[in-house]
Amino acid sequence: MITLNRTDSSNPDFIALVKLLDAYLAEKDGREHDFYNQFNTIVKLNNVVVCSENGVPVACGAIKEFDADTMEVKRMFTKPEARGNGLASRVLTELEEWAAELGYKNCVLETGKRQVEAVALYKNKGYSIIPNYAQYIGIENSVCFRKELK
Repeated sequence: MITLNRTDSSNPDFIALVKLLDAYLAEKDGREHDFYNQFNTIVKLNNVVVCSENGVPVACGAIKEFDADTMEVKRMFTKPEARGNGLASRVLTELEEWAAELGYKNCVLETGKRQVEAVALYKNKGYSIIPNYAQYIGIENSVCFRKELK
């Protein structure tokens, strides 16, 4: 059974999943990891979703305010053994619904071009590529996305 739990960044399951995410990204990003890592703190994230399968945490994601109309999607991760089952899509949908419930009109996010599965997920979920924003301007490996919420 799949469950989605709305929580915050103090959740121990979220913290454990983020540690796995950081290890994965350190390998994927190589020398660029330190640059990206400085923007990925989980302190004070009030809107976190943890996905569990049969009681075992397997995926997560978070949103944080980007501007008055926009939430930024952060810390999306699915354990390798749970990939391919639509869990990331379910987490992302839950985050989008939560953002809309809070009155936000858009979501933005950044991912690395080397995270081909993530890029495919975001395109499949209706996100459009936009010019890199904020700290990602001029970063060759970064690709930024935006989606208008319903």
